[in-house]
Parts: sequence; C-alpha cells; structure tokens
Amino acid sequence: MRSIRPFLLLPLFLIVDIAVVAVVSAVAGSAILSLAAGLLAAVATIWLYGWASRRIENRDPDDVPRAGRWRALTRGTLGGIGLFTTTVLAIAIFGGFGLDGWGSFGGMLSVFGLMMAVATVEEVLFRGLLFRMIEDRRGTWTALAVSAAIFGLLHLVNDPTAIFGGVAIIAAGLMVAASYVATRALWVPIGLHLGWNFAEGGLFGVEVSGSDNATLGLLRGVFDGPAILTGGSFGPEASVFAVLISLAAAWWFLRLARSRGHLRPRPARQPTA
Repeated sequence: MRSIRPFLLLPLFLIVDIAVVAVVSAVAGSAILSLAAGLLAAVATIWLYGWASRRIENRDPDDVPRAGRWRALTRGTLGGIGLFTTTVLAIAIFGGFGLDGWGSFGGMLSVFGLMMAVATVEEVLFRGLLFRMIEDRRGTWTALAVSAAIFGLLHLVNDPTAIFGGVAIIAAGLMVAASYVATRALWVPIGLHLGWNFAEGGLFGVEVSGSDNATLGLLRGVFDGPAILTGGSFGPEASVFAVLISLAAAWWFLRLARSRGHLRPRPARQPTA
C-alpha cells in the first residue's frame, strides 16, 4: 500500500502559496524589497520542500538537485521569456499588439521579485507534489492530464467566465509539467514559469493569468482585437498563439522525455491476499 504521507504536504504548501503571494504583494511598491522578499520566499520554499520530503515523505528530494541548478534555472527563465515574447510578436503580426510608451524600470523589478516567489511555490505545489503523487499511482500521462487540468481550473478563480483562459492555462500547465518529466527536476519548470510571467507582466506590462491587478512593467503594452487573437479580458495568455506555442513546447519536452526514458507507465496492481 502506497503511503499517504505525500498528500499531507499539499495543504501545507497551499498555505505557503497564499502566504508568499500576500507577503510579496505587500511590498510590491518597492523594487528592492520585492526582489529581496521574492528571493527569500523562493529559497525558503525550496528548503521547506527538501525538509518536508525527508522528514514527512521519508524520501530524498532528488528533483531539486544542487548540481546544475543555476544553469537550469537560467535556461528555463530565458526559455519562458522567449516563448512569451514569441506569443506577443505573433499577436503583433496580426495587428493585435502595440506599445503606448515606457512603463517603469522599478515596476519591472518588482514583478520579477513577485514572480520568483510565485513560480517557485506553484511549481513545488503542482509539479513537485501533485504531479509526482499522481504519476506514482497512475503513470505519466494521467499525471500530465490531471495536474494540468487542476492548474488551469484554479486559475479561473481570477475570472470564472474566461473559459478559454482556463484552457490556455491548462496548455501552459502541460508545457511546464512536460519540462519536469523531461528533466526530472524542478529547476527548468520554475524558470519557465518565472520567465513567462515576468515577460508578461514585467516586460510588456499586461495582465498575468487573468489577474485584475494593473501591472506597471517596463513597457506599456496595448492589446486590441478579437479575444481569440489577444486573449481578451484574461490577457494574452488566453490568445490562440499562447495556446499553440505552449502545446508545441510541451510536445518538444515530451519527445525529449521519451528519448531519455523518463515516461513512466501506470504501476501494476499489487495482488491481493
């Protein structure tokens, strides 16, 4: 019988998620405090994950290895920035994006600090815990589908009417989960999540995951056109281009995972006595 201990960590890190967002958002007016709080929250989350894995799950947290972590985080972050920038460029080609001047350099740094914390705690919660627990019991494909669906549905809390926005976040969840399968570590997923959200709010100054909070990033991005093109009120994450780019990246990561032998089948049922 598989241990239920891992499930004890889900409410713990859900509380951590809420607390981290509240604390880092409270200092969003200061770039220095935001960066410091975001970095501290990210480091503390990884430490807590490692500690809880050893003490509660009785397992070695091999998905947060020290070797190569900075390189993987950097590659993931640059990849996330590149993917979202590609989304914006695609929207711009079809006339759905323009610039309304410069925003704030300090605002950009504040967003980076916030997203460091958010990306870390959400990846620990959704990939390090939820995905891994489902995969251990039902295999990789079920874990991909279920964890991505929950990830998308929870983001609808910001805007319950944005159904296509939820679908778009499911696609993004598939992409990040696939990167976890390909690397079997949290560093690239954290970087992808950070880079995508930072580019959205910190560089282009637009809404992140349907949030009502106005973000003053480095640029003042303006999206205008059909919702399928621009994402409408949910933001460009709900654009058809964001969905296609997320799915393409997910496909690439899964091909890499298959070549590395990282896809895991559903475990065989244990015979009953």
